[in-house]
Amino acid sequence: MSILFFTILGVLFGSFLNAWIWRTKVGKSVMKGRSACPKCGNVLSWKENIPVVSFFWLRGRCLTCQKPISIQYPLVELAVGFLFGFSAWFHGAEYLLIVRDASILFFLTFVFVYDFFYQEIWDRMTTYPALVLLIPTAIFGWQSGMSLTIGVVVGAGFFLLQYLISRGTWIGGGDIRLGMFMGVILGWPLILVAIFFAYVGGALFVLPFLMLGKKKMASRVPFGTYLTIATAVTMFYGADILSWYIGLIS
Repeated sequence: MSILFFTILGVLFGSFLNAWIWRTKVGKSVMKGRSACPKCGNVLSWKENIPVVSFFWLRGRCLTCQKPISIQYPLVELAVGFLFGFSAWFHGAEYLLIVRDASILFFLTFVFVYDFFYQEIWDRMTTYPALVLLIPTAIFGWQSGMSLTIGVVVGAGFFLLQYLISRGTWIGGGDIRLGMFMGVILGWPLILVAIFFAYVGGALFVLPFLMLGKKKMASRVPFGTYLTIATAVTMFYGADILSWYIGLIS
């Protein structure tokens, strides 16, 4: 029942995330005004605003202007629902950990979607949740002070060094802030696992396009998307992977 509850809750939060993404892009507050069609501006009725269901009921088109509704909306809602449900499945009855990881996954999804479409990473997606996460991390002892400090220094410092060397041509300032957020989430040494997975995943995605001579496709996906996926995987399985690797080489 907890898995079902958190899955439904995730779908609802996914709907809110879609609104937040669009309002961030157009410079509107997510706390003011009702949901509206981004094409014609018509305020949505409750029937048009049911997560996932309304998209299929409307057959992917606005009821007023009949313009297509982006597939992003149901996909994000379903993705966040799955992530919340997975967190509940992974942690069982440890509800505090479920809430912690669901919150982190919410903001990682925010970074993934926004960076994918707009190649930007805002403080509200990384710095602010990182600062908030520090408080329960200290209270409940999820990480030691040393692990947290090294994780943040390595996460932010690794990308800051690249930024300085390349003068901002390799990565942007948003990646530095995301690296800091990753350090708060994962600590040391799991931050290394996430960075490794991000670069390997990026290379595996880019390589086929390079081999086919499609260089534009190879560079199309921003690096923040790889970092968020790698962070999510490392959150749940990084410790097991690291133990396996150490056992392999020892």
